[in-house]
Amino acid sequence: MTLSADALFISPEDVTQRLGEVGYLTDDAIATTVYLAQALGKPLLVEGPAGVGKTELAKAVSRAGSAELIRLQCYEGLDEARALYEWNYKKQLLRIQAAPTDQAWDATHDDIFTDEFLLERPLLAAIRRPTTTVLLIDETDKADVEVEGLLLEVLSDFQVTIPELGTLTAVRRPFVVLTSNAARELSEALKRRCLYLHLDYPAPERERDIVLAQVPGIEAELAEQLVRTVNTLRGMEIKKAPSIAETVDWARTLLALGLDELDEKAVARTLGVVLKHVSDQERATKELGLKG
Repeated sequence: MTLSADALFISPEDVTQRLGEVGYLTDDAIATTVYLAQALGKPLLVEGPAGVGKTELAKAVSRAGSAELIRLQCYEGLDEARALYEWNYKKQLLRIQAAPTDQAWDATHDDIFTDEFLLERPLLAAIRRPTTTVLLIDETDKADVEVEGLLLEVLSDFQVTIPELGTLTAVRRPFVVLTSNAARELSEALKRRCLYLHLDYPAPERERDIVLAQVPGIEAELAEQLVRTVNTLRGMEIKKAPSIAETVDWARTLLALGLDELDEKAVARTLGVVLKHVSDQERATKELGLKG
């Protein structure tokens, strides 16, 4: 398979090595899917529960490839003006007011609908960048269904039609990562255009390796204790299971406190680092037999 001159990675093994160098530990499935998304020029849809490293994967690809990261954070009510582009109406009004009184409207119209007055939003910005870019469309499932239609148009041809300016086509296709917590089912049309990767909480051994890689100075035994406790918490019926990032934060917390063992007292003192709901803390305190 012929790769473009600006390819981020040359093989799945290269993905594994280079993401590891920026602190993101992969497995074969992740490395292969990331490589194929680039090689095939396909957007990558990463789905899974909150806190398993979906967003961090896009950031790691950006760092590993020395590429600019452009992020579109999705939310209910997101519209085209916030995702794609809008006109700088205040600046246009000032230009209209400054125009000669005898200038024809057609001339004024052509003057104010130019690139100077265009406000790029993330989708348009990623398409127009001449340099290597990673476009992160984060929490796609939180956006309204109408936004998916916009994404289909942009991600199919990597071009945008602006009535006043014409069709703008990507000079260099961005590497696109869409994330979803599966709060709602994304359309089959959108999924067809993407490669799919499901991320779940990592196996304890891999999470321990992540902690050791991201928290210099922590002892392997303490990291194992920490990961075992986190996995126990995730197995409880709680509102919000600890994320990988919160596991790492907990490890850093223990080091900051000078603790070298995660005993009951240490867990009770620092439980708020990983459990952010009172009901979750109460359940953990009861099930772990901690002194409240």
